[in-house]
Amino acid sequence: MQCGDRFIDLTRPVIMGILNVTPDSFSDGGRHRTLDSAVSRAWEMVEEGAHIVDIGGESTRPGADPVDAEEECRRVIPVIEALRDLPAVISIDTSKAEVMSSAAEAGAGMINDVRALREPGALEAAAAFPLPVCLMHMRGAPRTMQHSPKYDDVVRDVCHFLEGRIASAENAGIDRRRIIVDPGFGFGKNLTHNHSLMVGLPEIVSIGCPVLVGVSRKSMYGQLMGRDVGERLAASLATAMLLRDRGATLFRVHDVRETRDALGCQEWINGDPDSAVTSKIDVKTCNKT
Repeated sequence: MQCGDRFIDLTRPVIMGILNVTPDSFSDGGRHRTLDSAVSRAWEMVEEGAHIVDIGGESTRPGADPVDAEEECRRVIPVIEALRDLPAVISIDTSKAEVMSSAAEAGAGMINDVRALREPGALEAAAAFPLPVCLMHMRGAPRTMQHSPKYDDVVRDVCHFLEGRIASAENAGIDRRRIIVDPGFGFGKNLTHNHSLMVGLPEIVSIGCPVLVGVSRKSMYGQLMGRDVGERLAASLATAMLLRDRGATLFRVHDVRETRDALGCQEWINGDPDSAVTSKIDVKTCNKT
């Protein structure tokens, strides 16, 4: 998949490293608020094996307060501009049209939208640039999404929503080959909903677009095992490997090196002798064109 002047190979697991330049994200809020810290972490994730670095300037954790487009741009655009030479795809994690456009002009190669291009002007902004877009399912808004979410059939409902958003994107001029979908684990879903989506992931894969999953350090592991956010690595890796077997292609994670090692070993065990596990980015998988 072409991502600006980079590409990603979707025949292998693709690792998207999370870089939040926010004060209030649930796992790493405040850790990378300075430009130097954010740039350093991006390069570190590439060394660890990230193919994509997903930069976000607004927290989407449950209960998070929104920020305006001006403040979001103030947080993310200098980081994107400073990472133009990064040998990986830069993704902008935003729902705002103004931020999408500014980020694409600054050098972002992908748009990752938890609201699936439903905000005013977002469809038009995404269509104006030849970049991949990730459309995620979320019931409600971050501030309220975990207040007793309900579904008739969560897998069917998520599939129906994603198919509708794909159609809207195509009608706006976005090539289907540029579209990635994300079932939105933990975004307006309780523990039972998340489990059903994991079991039913092949139905989401059957939509025909690459599937991105974000299951890193999720609160569901705290519910299941009583683990604090810094103690959820093993559960995150196990879930990523299971979802890879069920058809997921892209993995949005905090722990890049460990996820790359786990998925690399899984590919090798499943019969690909060329899936060597290394700590360096595979330039065949993500490189300038």
